[in-house]
Amino acid sequence: MNDFLVRGTLAEVDPAIAQLIQHEQAHQFAKLIMIASESTAPAAVREAEGSVLQNLYAEGYPHADMHGQTEAQLLDYDWQMPFFRRYADRRYYRGAEYNNVLEALCQRRGAEAFCPPGMTPEQLFLNVQPLSGANANTAVYEALVNQGDTVMGLNLLHGGHLTHGSPVNHSGKHQRIVFYGVDEKTERLDYDEIRAIALREKPKMIIAGYTSYPFAPDFKKFREIADEVGAYLLADISHTAGMAVTGDYPNPVGIAHVTTFTTHKTLLGPRGAVIITTDPELAKKLDRAVFPGMQGGPHMNKVAGIAVAFKLAMTPQFKALQHQIVKNAVALADGFKREGVRVVHGGTDTHMVVVDTKSIATHNGVALMGDVSARVVDLINIVCNRNTIPGDRDATRPSALRLGTTWVTQRGLKEADMSEIASAIASVLKTARPFTLTTAKGALQFRAKVDFDALINSAERVSQLCAKAGVDGVNGVAPQVEYPHVWEQVDDGRRTTDDDTDPSSVVRRPSSPLSGLEVSGENARPFMQYVFSSDVAALQAEETQPSWLLERSGVPMSPAIVSNLGAAYRLAVPSDKLTRVTRWLRAISDGYVLTDDHDLQAKIPGPVMVKQVGAEGFDSAQLPTALDEASVAGHKPYYIGKPA
Repeated sequence: MNDFLVRGTLAEVDPAIAQLIQHEQAHQFAKLIMIASESTAPAAVREAEGSVLQNLYAEGYPHADMHGQTEAQLLDYDWQMPFFRRYADRRYYRGAEYNNVLEALCQRRGAEAFCPPGMTPEQLFLNVQPLSGANANTAVYEALVNQGDTVMGLNLLHGGHLTHGSPVNHSGKHQRIVFYGVDEKTERLDYDEIRAIALREKPKMIIAGYTSYPFAPDFKKFREIADEVGAYLLADISHTAGMAVTGDYPNPVGIAHVTTFTTHKTLLGPRGAVIITTDPELAKKLDRAVFPGMQGGPHMNKVAGIAVAFKLAMTPQFKALQHQIVKNAVALADGFKREGVRVVHGGTDTHMVVVDTKSIATHNGVALMGDVSARVVDLINIVCNRNTIPGDRDATRPSALRLGTTWVTQRGLKEADMSEIASAIASVLKTARPFTLTTAKGALQFRAKVDFDALINSAERVSQLCAKAGVDGVNGVAPQVEYPHVWEQVDDGRRTTDDDTDPSSVVRRPSSPLSGLEVSGENARPFMQYVFSSDVAALQAEETQPSWLLERSGVPMSPAIVSNLGAAYRLAVPSDKLTRVTRWLRAISDGYVLTDDHDLQAKIPGPVMVKQVGAEGFDSAQLPTALDEASVAGHKPYYIGKPA
């Protein structure tokens, strides 16, 4: 071709990025993602995002006369194009005629989706250009309050958001922030106390809407309080916008002066945000605050994705999904309660559940904390996040987990599955032995280790749920390749099938008495020395020795043959031991399983890479049959499972 365009697929042009995306796609299939801030965007939304709309600048806004036009009027190109040529628009660049239609269409659909009873879509004014929820909230600050003005929001440790007054955020740096909290006993909002604080502090703006408080606020009471003190009311429904559309959460539009929300949580759209007001004068201020105040040209491909999301949000399927999201969250909370885990705030009426990890396990007076709990839960293939709760002193030591049900509901899981999720999480975390350690810089850190068998049992339960869900949320089908980086997924090398496309047809048949593993990485030598019974460190290149892997109790796990390859170690184990050995070595490398009942702070060197390889060159006759002098180095002061 006589041009300068780069052609070719992503895999052809940039195979590294193509492979990374493939890994992420498989990752989203292999795990249950329960981050309350996330969802999986439908294919139609992603198709709009990946379109040529990303090529153009569209700084500014469509012509003001396009506000209030119906979808049919906006899509009347025979009229819109002559109108554009005669009257232009409020853009800084030409060539935005189709972007004008797109943005106005997105605004119209959003107005229809969020229009409350007694109002018409024409009374709603939307800005769909903010690139994120933080940008949207910052624009509201710029439009409604001045530097130094008092702003009132929920205490961040109780569930408020970073942009609601964190000292590290612009909001905490440029405004005087006062917080309201939840009642210490009920862990619910106390409106009498909120009113008293507002009367005392006289804020210019009050924020209602939260990031980890799982119950809906009473927006009418908040508006009454705001009116009483002469404040603006900002409703931030970033987490709950999808539920507000369907009536599963109160819709603050028409009650609050301004409503903001992100479009990628329960609304299931692309990563973006929207600002809504019913006040035309405020709308002008908000528009100026977004552009040119906060950001330059909008991402029109994201606006297209938001428009698609708004259209989908008005379908019966979307409504049914939002109902199930809430039912699943309630079921998840009930499941934790049955397991004896304290559910913070007592429950939920939204998509999120917050659990107090301190209620799950303590050891020698040290409680299980949120950060290490989230890491362990990730190892059983459930993705959630640590979170602060009332009573926590600062955000660096959160003592809770926050879980959301949006994505798992999209994958088709229901109430009984939520109970299984709660049980799988509780089962492994109840075995935790929390402890503290002091870093080289003198910081106190909370850690924990869990029982290996509980870990793999919970991981297997979650894997069954992933298989039951059956879709990856990306293409609606299982990815064509296995995700290679999930530690408990192993292959014993004996998988045969007549139909490789049908996992149910897999039959495992013995094919070899030995299976091989390779352990590599800069920490491989000390790792092997601590984990195996023989003196692995004494092995020279190409040398081989018999050895043993022991459970932490000292019971033999598996005999092994260990060989030094120079840059790595290769070992052979009986094929029927391969699964457990692989999981054990990977779990030790990760650092969260109990390897010594007497010293929780004992750290096995790592991480290392553990890969399954062939067992060629090894002879099963070399496997030790007893814990004898040839396979056990009696002079070694320590190895996992060695009797004290």
